[in-house]
Amino acid sequence: MAREMACRKCKFITTGKVCPACKSSDLTRDWNGIILVVDPVNSQIAKTLGITEKGKYAIKAT
Repeated sequence: MAREMACRKCKFITTGKVCPACKSSDLTRDWNGIILVVDPVNSQIAKTLGITEKGKYAIKAT
């Protein structure tokens, strides 16, 4: 099973080598917490965090 990594720029969680959200390759295995965004247009949390795409995001990525 592939290990999930978080993008350091947008915090999107992926199992690939490149972030599908922002196309960055700056990924880390050191992340904590999960935010699941289903409807970024109507989500106040997504608006506050600047998330524009639905998906799984890390709360903290170092």
